[in-house]
Amino acid sequence: MAIKQGEATSFITPYRVNSGRNFRIADFPTRDPRAAKLDKERAEDLLQQGRKRLAALQERLHAESSWSLLLIFQGMDAAGKDGAIKNVMSGVDPQGVDVTSFKAPAGIELEHDFLWRCNLALPRRGRIGIFNRSYYEEVVAVRVYPHYLAAQRLPKACQKSSIWRDRLRAIADHERHLSENGTIIRKIFLNISREEQKERLLARIDDPDKMWKFSPDDLRDRQRWPDFMAAYQNAIQATASKQSPWFVVPADSKPFARLVVAGIAIDALENMQLAFPTVGADKAKAAHEAARQLAAESSAAPRRTMRKKIIRAKK
Repeated sequence: MAIKQGEATSFITPYRVNSGRNFRIADFPTRDPRAAKLDKERAEDLLQQGRKRLAALQERLHAESSWSLLLIFQGMDAAGKDGAIKNVMSGVDPQGVDVTSFKAPAGIELEHDFLWRCNLALPRRGRIGIFNRSYYEEVVAVRVYPHYLAAQRLPKACQKSSIWRDRLRAIADHERHLSENGTIIRKIFLNISREEQKERLLARIDDPDKMWKFSPDDLRDRQRWPDFMAAYQNAIQATASKQSPWFVVPADSKPFARLVVAGIAIDALENMQLAFPTVGADKAKAAHEAARQLAAESSAAPRRTMRKKIIRAKK
């Protein structure tokens, strides 16, 4: 088990969905057998290796400034989205990463189409963008709770029975457009079991430092678990593609899920074949001349100047 250079692809392949045809969430486990063999220290060591590789790749991404990477995280409450983002990206230059968490739309967001607010947060060339939830909520949560749709004040002519199919088609078209213009998209569904979610929600309530994370909405959504799984399954079926694949990550083990997430990011960046910009002959010549001048500078002059200033100050 490793996520070093060149090994990420094989590590993440079991979770990759390039086509939605015949896709079923039930076919993907919430716990990988390899997770049971992974102790805490070994998991942290592997993740640290992944962070170092990510940091090196992100530096090249920034220097080249042609591609951008968008990681989209989806999953039920307590699936580990926040923790995965925090732990996997902790070694990457924060100046090169933009994390956006999307809550229920409000205000001006409701006055635009459902993709608008996410478009505003897309990563610029040379950067990594992370969406903690995304426009997929518009075909998952809004589909499970139709009253959210009423708040969007769509014209009656747009409130058709085919609205979910239309929105999913719009998302697929949107992601294809982005990929054709240099934004590589990787979509991550953290696949947690209902039993594991129960344990994590109870742990939140029992821990005074984490109780703030608990919301009554967590139980409301839990009661609609089959509806959410059906909506996610439909979304993955309609939008999985070779260019913008989904990864259904077993999330019952947080350390293992974070390793998979790191592998997904590493694999995406490695496939860009990033390289530092080459320097032309004229610029290289100028740089060497500058180095010659710097090396020839006398170190004594600054010290003499400083000594004179000290003498004057004493007087």
